[in-house]
Amino acid sequence: MRQPNIVYLHSHDTGRYVQPYGHQIPTPNIQRLADQGLLFRQAFCVAPTCSGSRACLLTGQWAHVNGMTGLAHRGWQLADYGRHIVHPLREVGYWSALIGEQHLSRDPGVLGYDHVVDIGTTKVHSIAPAALQLLRSRPPQPFFLSVGFFETHREFFEASSVRDALYGAPPGQLPDTPATRADMAAFKASARSLDQGVGAVLHGLDEAGVADDTLVVLTTDHGLPFPGAKGTLTDRGLGVMLIIRGPGGFLGGHVTDALTSHLDIYPTLLELAGARVPANSHGHSLLPLVRRETTEVREELFAELTYHAAYDPQRAIRTGRHKLIRHFGDRLAPVLPNIDDSPSKSLMIAAGWATQRRPRVELYDLVMDPGEMRNLAEVSEFAPLRDELDARLHEWMASTDDPLLAGPVAAPPGASLNDPAGTSATESFL
Repeated sequence: MRQPNIVYLHSHDTGRYVQPYGHQIPTPNIQRLADQGLLFRQAFCVAPTCSGSRACLLTGQWAHVNGMTGLAHRGWQLADYGRHIVHPLREVGYWSALIGEQHLSRDPGVLGYDHVVDIGTTKVHSIAPAALQLLRSRPPQPFFLSVGFFETHREFFEASSVRDALYGAPPGQLPDTPATRADMAAFKASARSLDQGVGAVLHGLDEAGVADDTLVVLTTDHGLPFPGAKGTLTDRGLGVMLIIRGPGGFLGGHVTDALTSHLDIYPTLLELAGARVPANSHGHSLLPLVRRETTEVREELFAELTYHAAYDPQRAIRTGRHKLIRHFGDRLAPVLPNIDDSPSKSLMIAAGWATQRRPRVELYDLVMDPGEMRNLAEVSEFAPLRDELDARLHEWMASTDDPLLAGPVAAPPGASLNDPAGTSATESFL
């Protein structure tokens, strides 16, 4: 098989809230991609923050290893920008271009792309035409093209459907109220815009005559920007859409329920491209799964959160059946600056959310309790399971030199941070 072109399509804050995952959110272009490719129903990010998630996908390393334990625009950097996937791809002849969102550096020039399209915005209305223009220019092949859309990040569009505001439903972890319904209706308007951007790029590949030779990877950074999702280690925060279409077996409109991490995309793409996988990579190639040589590529997932707008250190292990989350540090009250401001957040704060205390350790049975609402950590019959998962989590942290084991993790000099006891990321920095 000759080297495929690779198009990496990525959005902000979408989770799995698109049509192919069964939600009443019309995204026909994303559905088309799923109908033609392979959809991963159990795909998860590594860190539920904008920069950390992307850094793990594009370096194949845990966030506390690659250095992106916070947000790039707030002062964090990769420990080694040479780990970025464009560098091993260049070694085997790939030309690369960046259009739109990247979130790994204040200066996109340090990432290593051969061509950067900077148009001052990352919203669909500008990024989609720029992507079409580049594809029409007949870029060198094989190419790696990163197309990043701002959508579905807040601020959302105004809800474009009265029906959505009246009859839609908010995410399952939130109460069903006029405010939360209207908030979700606005998200749906943003998702429609995202879908139009995806459709434009797919059309551009068809128009350029390179669709059959191009692997399209569509994903998002983490869960929805609603309370109880983004910025948490719940499945609502870590679960992501992941659809791959193209050469290498990613065809046919199939679905897999195998546990998959964003880390696994890095070695998969490099293997397909015939490139070396750098040492100290932490993912597993998905190709044995795609070739049906195995039904699983991993038994467990690990996830982490250190900084978002404020410090809130957590680590988690997730198996097919159970999850354990451990909170570190002194603060066990909610860290509200890490939750995007929204009507839903205001409703929860008015109901007393800020005064609720989080447990130090959380343990969930994801079959009996998929919503992660009943903490089993202090239930005596689950003590052996809790201790086993806690030991496995500690072993992972130790084997990867997680700095959190030595105590509080310092932010980079000059980083912009909010007070964990505050209410909003828009408040003054510490």
